[in-house]
Amino acid sequence: MRNLIILLLVSFFLTSCLDNMQVHKEKENNSESTANTSIDFKYWTWITADAKRADSSYVSEFRKYKENGLDAVLINTDTDAVLLSRLTPLAKAEGLEVHAWIFAMNRPGDSIALKHPDWYAVNRNGESTYDKRPYVDYYQWMCPSREGSVGHVLDLVERLAKVKGVSSVHLDYIRLPDIFLPIGLLPKYDLKQVEELPQFDYCYCDVCVAEFEKLHHKDPRKMENPAIDMEWKQFRLNKINQVVEKAYKIAHDNGKNLTAAVFPYPEMADHMVRQRWDKWKIDAVLPMIYNNFYNEELDWIGWATHQGVEDLKNSNVALHTGIYVPAMSPEEISKAIQLAKDNGAKGVSFFDGNSLTKEMLSAIKDSQ
Repeated sequence: MRNLIILLLVSFFLTSCLDNMQVHKEKENNSESTANTSIDFKYWTWITADAKRADSSYVSEFRKYKENGLDAVLINTDTDAVLLSRLTPLAKAEGLEVHAWIFAMNRPGDSIALKHPDWYAVNRNGESTYDKRPYVDYYQWMCPSREGSVGHVLDLVERLAKVKGVSSVHLDYIRLPDIFLPIGLLPKYDLKQVEELPQFDYCYCDVCVAEFEKLHHKDPRKMENPAIDMEWKQFRLNKINQVVEKAYKIAHDNGKNLTAAVFPYPEMADHMVRQRWDKWKIDAVLPMIYNNFYNEELDWIGWATHQGVEDLKNSNVALHTGIYVPAMSPEEISKAIQLAKDNGAKGVSFFDGNSLTKEMLSAIKDSQ
């Protein structure tokens, strides 16, 4: 009897030890993807890295952000995982989360992609962004259907997801080119966009068309008005959704979250850039609610934030309002932060870190 009791005690002790080891391992695995759950309202900023800058310069920048109340930095290293590995511990040592910011479907000057002209999105006129770029020279968009182009983007996502200490992979340009530009930008390009124009309507490549035709038995290139064909629109929305879902799996398989910069609210994103982010499998979205791009007043930031929060209310996706600071005064930044808070955002992100003046940073700190 005594031996049985001893055996039971030993078994209980070993089971407890194994359970504790498993809990510790799970905590360790999840530590990089946990977006600092103790933060009730998070402050982020987007920054672009330069490998030539000294570590000391970055340490000063990261310390400045932390001292003024920022919690996270979204770093664009042009998918350079080595540079990201160098900067991540510097930012974390100053108390900041690090998120790997990647240009996803828009890959300007990508040396690998440029070897594959067939990877690029094609407009209704049959022009490829490989050599005919809409609006600006840095618009070189990948097709969301081709195995090669999507595979390349996802390889880049995985490369960044493997960097130790990163909290999330942050997708930008996760969409098709703008079928409609923000109204405030139209004068810059001397454009009027009151309907879907063929030169800005993507993707009509052979692969997309063939796959759509197999599903729906019609060729969008032969439609009199493809803008009103809902299946064709939904087909392209679904293609972007599928890229996001694959990126989500890659991020989570590597212990990271997936976040994204998106257009102001889902219906608007759907209309303007074939992006329906309230349907995505993702951890957090940072809608770029840049009111001046749309000739809107400051209170539009609150209104658009509310729209997105409502569309996400039945999901676990967190919304953090993106704010464009170059056009704002410190007082307006304070008001924008409050508007985001009042309308259900979980945080705010500022574009971009280089634009944050001493006075702006003081306004951010005072808002907390």
